[in-house]
Amino acid sequence: MTFPLTFGAYVARRFAGMCLLMLAALTGLVALFDFIELLRRAATREAGFGIVAAIAGLRVPFVALQVLPFAILLGGILAFWRLARSSELVVARSAGISAWGFLLGPVLVAALLGGIGTVGLSPLSSAMLARAERLDAAVLRNSSGVTTLAGGRLWLRQADRGLDPQGVAILSGRPFSRQDGGFGLEEVSVWRISPHDRFLSRVEAPRATLTNGAWLLEGAVSFGADRMASPPETLRFPTELTPGRIEDSFASPDTLSFWALPDFIDVLESSGFSAVRHRLHFHSLLALPMLAVAMALLSAGFSMREARKGGVAQMLGAGVAAGFALFLLDRVTGEFGETGTLPVVLAAWAPATAGLMCAVALLLHLEDG
Repeated sequence: MTFPLTFGAYVARRFAGMCLLMLAALTGLVALFDFIELLRRAATREAGFGIVAAIAGLRVPFVALQVLPFAILLGGILAFWRLARSSELVVARSAGISAWGFLLGPVLVAALLGGIGTVGLSPLSSAMLARAERLDAAVLRNSSGVTTLAGGRLWLRQADRGLDPQGVAILSGRPFSRQDGGFGLEEVSVWRISPHDRFLSRVEAPRATLTNGAWLLEGAVSFGADRMASPPETLRFPTELTPGRIEDSFASPDTLSFWALPDFIDVLESSGFSAVRHRLHFHSLLALPMLAVAMALLSAGFSMREARKGGVAQMLGAGVAAGFALFLLDRVTGEFGETGTLPVVLAAWAPATAGLMCAVALLLHLEDG
């Protein structure tokens, strides 16, 4: 009993080492291309090298979370291929250890890596990605959109066309759905900021409705730099935002941690907006450990072939192709899930379930067939 446990722990260590090495390599490669793309975009803006490097650095945990399943697949293929090439797996099988015996360690390692990605890396990735997107929007895109939705209040950033030159306006309020199907805010605050980031005035209104090309603020009171209040009046504040654009501009699900998603989904749905993308992302994070296990078993099934039997290169290539096919399935089901064609749970869990079933079937064929 001691030998199988010792050999299983040895295989698990080799598997974990190769997966972590591949994770670092893939993350570095993708982050490098991302950095080059940011430099290209920054060439037309007045953005320094330090800002671009900061944005790219803040995106690194997000990149690591995205490539984690592929790192497990490729790392597992390399680990098992090296074990098979050195005949260590042949010796283990000759000693009476089945594949199911020494694969328990790698499966536990893969599940642990997937769990860490869900509950640990996701919060770090979301916080840093949110910061990166704010820097990107402010420095490289300079676009309008939703900044955040927290505590039931919606925060919007848009251009202030009433200033010359054009400044920035930040709106905050509690969203509500009008009876005519329009969009509006209650307890509204508007901060008007000059192009040189100098505060100009603040507007408070009990209600604002989004009309064609403008916010209509009812009973608005303006406070200038001298803090003197103006009489209540109805103000028309030009905007390029529309209800559809506001909904599409909501904080990306990737900028929300696994722990914050359930509350955010409740706030989003109570405000009358669709939370399909956020539900899909939440279930995808839940399914990440299963997907990691599926990748580990796929890597074992495609790389444990003995070198003397030949066809090793074809098997390794088939393993990589199977991993990318699983990635394609994940993208397709995700698109169907976002459009509502597939239920969110099915769209999120189908790739992991399909990959796990295929991996187990392959191993059953190779080991017991």
